This record gives sequence, structure tokens and C-alpha cells, in this order.
Amino acid sequence: MKRENSCVDAAVVGGVNIDIGGFSAAPLRPRDSNPGRVRLSLGGVGRNIAHNLALLGLRVRLLTALGGDSFADSIAASCTAVGIDLSMSLHVPEEPSSSYLFITGPEGDMSLAVSDMEICRCLTPAVLAARLDALREARAVVLDTNLPAESIVWLCGQASAPLFADPVSAAKAEKLRPVLGKLHTLKPNRQEAELLSGVTITDERSLNRAADALLETGLQRLYLSLGAEGLLAADANSRLRLPAPPGRVVNTTGCGDAFMAALVWAFLQDASLAESAHAGLAAAAIAMAGEDTINPALCEAALCAEMKKPGVL
Repeated sequence: MKRENSCVDAAVVGGVNIDIGGFSAAPLRPRDSNPGRVRLSLGGVGRNIAHNLALLGLRVRLLTALGGDSFADSIAASCTAVGIDLSMSLHVPEEPSSSYLFITGPEGDMSLAVSDMEICRCLTPAVLAARLDALREARAVVLDTNLPAESIVWLCGQASAPLFADPVSAAKAEKLRPVLGKLHTLKPNRQEAELLSGVTITDERSLNRAADALLETGLQRLYLSLGAEGLLAADANSRLRLPAPPGRVVNTTGCGDAFMAALVWAFLQDASLAESAHAGLAAAAIAMAGEDTINPALCEAALCAEMKKPGVL
């Protein structure tokens, strides 16, 4: 990994929570009790991206909001253990920490989720402004849309490093509309891209129209995830379609977070659009092979090895 004198490779601004995952042993039956396993792990899009960045060997700061409960203690301890710097984060003792409940079927795909990220409303522009100097020390800034809309607008107007944005969900992606032209990289799924572009994606032609609409805002790079249909990567000069990564699917929750981390890792090495896309897909393949939201097997060596496999490059 190429290093510069900046004390931080990436700053991540976004959500962190406790993931409560239900893994059904058989096809899910609605309105019924489904035998399986329930696991607790640490999550949140912002934290997941920061954790994956740390696994890839990057120096990471995370700006998030932590509640006054035992979950916050677990989150802080885990971040410290993997090398995530939480010194910028906000502590809100009177609030509960965020939580995320998801259920997957035996094939590993998420079927339903409920997210409680109310504490993120405390990450106001004033809170960000008090930490602006620390944010400006980073070579890249990653944000997720668990932030309040006004905080996203403020951050995109004040950050000096290239901005990477994860829409998180269709319900929250709308917050990015006013700032698309200030972003370096956007990583939406099909539904989020349709919302932000105003184009319904039904075929290759409409897919490219959606990409055109997003890039016309001034957005520099687009990595549009199409699930099992793969990926469209595009910038002002080129675009490419890549298939979904090969490999065993154990759990798809967290694949997008690993993908985003790999995009930042690749950017910091001056990677091309195509190289970055391949890195993202390779990280997603590693992530989906693990049972937890974060696959601890991810590292720079594993990522490079995955990128060399047939069907990835």
C-alpha cells in the first residue's frame, strides 16, 4: 500500500450499530417461526466500511455517534481492537446505540431488515464543524446516508479530500441528490440509481441512460451494483460491465461495505476505473464467503490474490 505523509488514509463519517442476524436453515416461511441461528455482531455501514479499510491495512478514523449502553462499549472495544481511531466520535449518553435486525434464507440473501439509526441525527453540521481539521487530514472521506441531510450537504461543501458516498438504501439515497456533483465516487444499487437518476433501469440502454444522468451532475466515478447481474462501472471517459464475482455465497450482508472499502483502497493507489471495479468485486467475493457481516479473512494480500483468480480479472 502506497503511503503519504498524511496521518490518516481515510475518514469515515456514518453509522455504527449492533447487527442482529437471523439465519434460516430452510426456505423462509412468512408469519411463522423459522428454525435457524441468531448471531450478534457489530455493524453499521460506516463502521463496516471502516473495519474493512482497517483490514486492508489503511489508517482509518471513524466519526459516528455512540450511545450510553453496553452496546457502545462493545463497539468502542472492537474498533480499537482492529485499529479504527474513534477519537472524532460523538458520545451521547442519553441515547441508545443503533441496532440493525436482518433475516436471511438458506441461500444467504437478505430477505428482510429493520434499522434503528435514530442516534445518527446527533451528527449535526455543528458536530462535524468541530471536527473539520481532523477530517481534512484524511486522503479520502467516506460518508453514508445515515447522516442527517443537512450534515451531508455541509460535509460535501467543506471536505477537502475526495468524497465517496454509499446511499445505504433507497429510502435514504435521496439525501445525496443535492451533492452528487461534489462526489468523487458513488456506489448505488439498481433501486438507488433509479431514484437518483430518474431513469427506470430495464435493459442495457436504460442502464446507460441512468449512468449518463448521474455522471452529468459532475459525479466522477460510478459503480452501479446490479446484484446477480454484476456491475456497471463508469466515468466521463469510459465504462465497463462486469459479471458478479464467482464464489460460494454464505452471507451477502456486508458485501457492499467491503466493495466500498476496496474502492477507497484502490483509489489511494491511483487505480484506474477498471482496476478499482475489479478490486471491489474481489472484496465482495471475499465478504460473501464469510458467515459474519465482516469477513476477517479480508486483507490486502487476500484481495490481490482474489483479483488474480479466473473470472475476476
